[in-house]
Amino acid sequence: MTELPNVNASTIKQMQAIAQTPEDGPVFMLNLNKYSTAANFPNGALYKEYIQSINRLVAEVEGKILWQTPINGQVVGSQDIDEVLGVWYPSHKAFLNIRNVPSSAKNMELRHKAVDGANLHWCDAYTVMRYP
Repeated sequence: MTELPNVNASTIKQMQAIAQTPEDGPVFMLNLNKYSTAANFPNGALYKEYIQSINRLVAEVEGKILWQTPINGQVVGSQDIDEVLGVWYPSHKAFLNIRNVPSSAKNMELRHKAVDGANLHWCDAYTVMRYP
């Protein structure tokens, strides 16, 4: 099992509790990434290899990267990030299992090289809102 830095243990415990119930369902994760100089975001070989690794990893738990976009600037606040990824998982259990799938170790190796900082926000399942 691979480990991530700065994990919020209480949030993981909440997710684990949900994963053990019949109510476990889809979950959306908002990933805010700041890449290393070595990653050379967005065109560097290391960055591209890392993104390919994320795609493999997410697919192994039957999740999907719904969208991915670079940050052009910040209108309010002071968080320094390069890219946002919106990732859907079929369940909390699937998300939590991501640390145990075959490509996880390689992904973490690349993450240590390519990512200077990341924030991962746990959200309700992503749905497209339609307004009249």
